[in-house]
Amino acid sequence: MTVPLAYYLVLGAALFAIGMTGVLVRRNALVVFMAIELMLNSVNLTFVAFARTLGTLDGQLAVVFTIVVAGVEVVVGLALIVEIFRARRSVNLDEVHLLRG
Repeated sequence: MTVPLAYYLVLGAALFAIGMTGVLVRRNALVVFMAIELMLNSVNLTFVAFARTLGTLDGQLAVVFTIVVAGVEVVVGLALIVEIFRARRSVNLDEVHLLRG
């Protein structure tokens, strides 16, 4: 039994929509960070689904690149969030004005 490509695409689109809603609606930096990761993983799911359907490795190579970028994003993003929390005792994005000149 094989799962049709459309099911993967619908699932990827739903996960991306949930992630985008999290980025747009939530004010907590950690939740926004997790929503960005959810969007990246939905794109990875779409890449893998297309690679499996087309029988090529291009999509899986794109996923490896995306995972590397996500790993770097996690390191830098969490370091920034920890420093903001140490300075402000809050990770609410509305209260953070540290980067303003």
